[in-house]
Amino acid sequence: MNKSFHETSIIDPSARIGNDVVVGSYSIVEADTEIGDGCRIDSHAIIASGARLGRNCKVFNGAVVGTVPQDLKFRDEKSEILIGDETVIREYCTLNRGTTDGGLVTRIGSGCLLMAYTHVAHDCSIGDRVILANGVNMAGHVTIEDHVGMSALVLIHQFVRIGQHAYIGGGSRVSQDVPPYVLVNGEPVRYFGPNLVGLKRHGFKGEQISAIKRAYQLIYRSGLNLTQAVDAIRSELDLTNEIINILGFMEKSQRGIAGR
Repeated sequence: MNKSFHETSIIDPSARIGNDVVVGSYSIVEADTEIGDGCRIDSHAIIASGARLGRNCKVFNGAVVGTVPQDLKFRDEKSEILIGDETVIREYCTLNRGTTDGGLVTRIGSGCLLMAYTHVAHDCSIGDRVILANGVNMAGHVTIEDHVGMSALVLIHQFVRIGQHAYIGGGSRVSQDVPPYVLVNGEPVRYFGPNLVGLKRHGFKGEQISAIKRAYQLIYRSGLNLTQAVDAIRSELDLTNEIINILGFMEKSQRGIAGR
């Protein structure tokens, strides 16, 4: 079993805690929580009711995981925050659980890194291998797909979607959807091209990157409206997985496309 709980920690007897878990000084683990094998909870952290942590997660000093939403419509309904395996939650992050309007669940994937002072609001859904730098703050119902990166102090409006492998530069205020594979930055947000560093790092080949670049030339640089650009992509480019992802994202966007 090899559990190690500091004598000053407060752990509800009903909490479901796996093997090889460490809980540091003055931390609190409330009832109706789950902590997977190999997790480490540093000092002065709170794992609140409804929190479910996967295996080998690391929660640093002062982080607060699973507290009630900052939503006036919330009526203390039973809800959860689900966190995947091997996710790192750095100092003073605040992660809220879900509400009825969002299916009662906030989700954070596996292998994520949430740096200090990140705020994940109610009903957000974050994919796998996402990196959020210091002070990223998001409102409720934000969706972030896999392999997204953000620099420090990015602000994200409620209901915004961020597509896979996108990168958002520091200090940006994001009020519209950011499509997959792109690099955006600024206030207002501007399109700077494909996320070349991220795509190469994740093994994208030259022909894949060229197709992505051409698709976004049609969306951002051609002077076509979005419907016309989508039609041009369909007629000009092969429907590879990347192009299908781009087209699907455009068709589902509810808040408009950032940078257009």
